[in-house]
Amino acid sequence: MPNIFPTESTTTTQARNQQVKFGKGWRFDFEAGEFVLTPTGKVAPANELEAYMQWCEKALRTPRYRHMIYSRNYGSEFDDLIGRGYPKAIVESEITRIVTETLMTDPRTGSIQNSSFSWGNDGVYFSCDVYTINTEIVSTGLKVVV
Repeated sequence: MPNIFPTESTTTTQARNQQVKFGKGWRFDFEAGEFVLTPTGKVAPANELEAYMQWCEKALRTPRYRHMIYSRNYGSEFDDLIGRGYPKAIVESEITRIVTETLMTDPRTGSIQNSSFSWGNDGVYFSCDVYTINTEIVSTGLKVVV
């Protein structure tokens, strides 16, 4: 009978890390809702780490199951928390779970650590450190209105 709890060897992990491609992209300003332009009017390029960081933010901002263009694995489920009146501990736990599930769908994501919450009158602010499989750190902040 095969092992139902397999463990990866470091050789397997290293081989998988070498197969994952980090692509370049275009810079996007999420606050303005438009692409960042260079002084010559062209869309500004983003390096591999910036492109991944923007993917993280876009995945967290996109509601899951709402847009048919995305797979069922893409996006977040923060809408399920809004207006439910859950205690802070449950909301914080759910935000951490949702962020982890959303970002771990990408093979470039290594881990999510150091979650922190700041509660205000208009919602909760969440931030965490996202590590790529190459152990590069990407910090991300998110405001969730609950």
